[in-house]
Amino acid sequence: QLVESGGGMVQTGGSLRLSCAATGRTFSSSAMGWFRQAPGKEREFVASINWIGLDTSYANSVKGRFAISRDNSKNTLALQMNSLKPDDTAVYFCAARETLYTEIAAAPGSYDYWGQGTQVTVSA
Repeated sequence: QLVESGGGMVQTGGSLRLSCAATGRTFSSSAMGWFRQAPGKEREFVASINWIGLDTSYANSVKGRFAISRDNSKNTLALQMNSLKPDDTAVYFCAARETLYTEIAAAPGSYDYWGQGTQVTVSA
């Protein structure tokens, strides 16, 4: 129901824009987020956005470099990633909370729907 795209390989300092398309149902009444998981590490919070897009939260490691946004009319979520670093290399996952859970959350357990992930690789 959530499908990510936009991953790839980029050099340090480069940019990528990830997209997440929701199919089969709408998430316009749910908070959504991005998480990432590097090899051998646990899944970690990247960014979250509330249901209407007016409240956002970021992990300290990406604050000022990444921007999360959503378009409820298109049922899509995006993550603009700038000034990428090798430490940003990971599989990135889009996630959505259950309907009417409208506010941002950082814990993976707060999310009920997950995409399959898209690989982002940043070379030094």
